Amino acid sequence: MNQRHVLTRRTFVKTSIASLATIQVVPRHVLGGPGQIPPSERLRVAGIGCGGMGGGDIATVTKLGAEMIALCDVDEARAAGTFKAHPKAKRYKDFREMIDKEAKNIDAVTVGTPDHIHAVASMAAIRAGKHVYCQKPLTHTLQECRELTKAAKAAGVITSMGNQGHATEGARLTNEWLQAGVIGEVREVHCWSDRAGRLWKQGIGRPHETPAAPSSLDWNLWLGPIPERPYHPAYAPVGWRGWRDFGTGAMGDMGCHIIDHPVWALHLGAPTSVESRTTLDGTLLDGGKINFETYPVAAMIYYNFPARGALPALRMIWYDGGLMPAAPEELAEGQPLPDNGVLYIGSKGKIYHSSHGGTPRILPKSLMEAASAVPKTMPRSPGHYEEWVSGCKTGKQPAASFAYSGPMTEIALLGVLSLRVPGERLAWDHENLRVTNAPEVNAYVRTEYRNGWTL
Repeated sequence: MNQRHVLTRRTFVKTSIASLATIQVVPRHVLGGPGQIPPSERLRVAGIGCGGMGGGDIATVTKLGAEMIALCDVDEARAAGTFKAHPKAKRYKDFREMIDKEAKNIDAVTVGTPDHIHAVASMAAIRAGKHVYCQKPLTHTLQECRELTKAAKAAGVITSMGNQGHATEGARLTNEWLQAGVIGEVREVHCWSDRAGRLWKQGIGRPHETPAAPSSLDWNLWLGPIPERPYHPAYAPVGWRGWRDFGTGAMGDMGCHIIDHPVWALHLGAPTSVESRTTLDGTLLDGGKINFETYPVAAMIYYNFPARGALPALRMIWYDGGLMPAAPEELAEGQPLPDNGVLYIGSKGKIYHSSHGGTPRILPKSLMEAASAVPKTMPRSPGHYEEWVSGCKTGKQPAASFAYSGPMTEIALLGVLSLRVPGERLAWDHENLRVTNAPEVNAYVRTEYRNGWTL
């Protein structure tokens, strides 16, 4: 008995030493520790849309510790850089096939495609029970936005839209200063962007040439749910934002970075009406010949919001294509407003800031002392992407979740809808998602998908 005990103890000691030696050579990333994420805590992600902004989203969540399991893009050349950065990720061209085959292997999906694919791709991921990060605008049409927001809530998945400025310090200061009444009652807000016509063309007709699509591009899958048309480089890979069938113009591109802040800070719900003025040659038109292929060269969109509790009714005016509000007289001579931004007109003063939650500036400067005394009551963000990655692990929804960004995107898309009938004030029934005084416009509230595609 004594000998057997000694042998057992010796065997235990030898086994323990061998085990320790094995543990000492295991890579640190397997065990975790400072700066290391163990596999059990890694977020396993599939990326839909791997070039441009989609590729940037993938690179950022990877830096935050996510593991890219699969990548999907219809253009191999456009996605080449992301494919090279993730050689072990499985590659797909059709996101429907990817989600079907990889559902058991992934936790979340990023969507960085043209606008017309946002809803169908995000909904496919949500129906598979996956967390979703989707670029702005959340969807291409109002009905898609409403359905996607509802589906995300029902599924209980963690979501975020790509309006990065929602996480900034400037956005929180704007909220706190406005809500503390530093500039008094706000009844008028001006928002503007210089993007229309500068980064893509608008006010043009459909091209007649039918060149062959690049061999790297699956044009049929790029079209997705949109009716078939011949390939042309005017559409892809960059110019799609200006085409009604694929993009949402400057409002869809930059509106979610700009109107985000007055919507958030001033608790703007749905507007009661919206009206647009467009331009073909620099002169604002109350109607005129409408180009149903692309968005107008420039536009102004007027939103009317009702009173919200103690907050008064408010008008918000959007400008694009080089149009801008007049610079406040309180600005120093020669000091311009930013190229993209927001101006709040209060009963006691004004606040303005750039897009993406830029640092707010107050006018007159004598109000700065009062602004500096406002306590910081809002939780600060660790970062836009950090909120989503962390939320996928903890269950906490980001500030830019679909619950917020869905209704905010609806406001932007209602402005886009008004561009169908410039000069006509559209009375909006938010609950039923319809225009009450121009029923013919309701055809554009939703998208008719071609065969094989569904929301």
